[in-house]
Amino acid sequence: MKIMISQPMRGKTEKEIKDEREQLINKLQEEGHEVLETVFNDFDCYASPIAYLARSIEYLDKADAVIFMPGWNEARGCRIEYQIACEYGKFIKIL
Repeated sequence: MKIMISQPMRGKTEKEIKDEREQLINKLQEEGHEVLETVFNDFDCYASPIAYLARSIEYLDKADAVIFMPGWNEARGCRIEYQIACEYGKFIKIL
């Protein structure tokens, strides 16, 4: 199964984001899932949140399921991803 992780990122460093994801990614891969990488390193520091979200939605299209990390409901982008996942029938798991 291809899985996307929706994670709040505002105010976090790239290291904090990756550290939060690492344990979950390892567990999912051990279970035989493919985790879609949605921490995009090719954006410059001036990329808008909408541009980042647009790329994330492209990956949501490829995902069979979406896992929402703690705090997702307080993050605008995660809430938008959740709405899209619901509307398009993606399997959803909330941590």
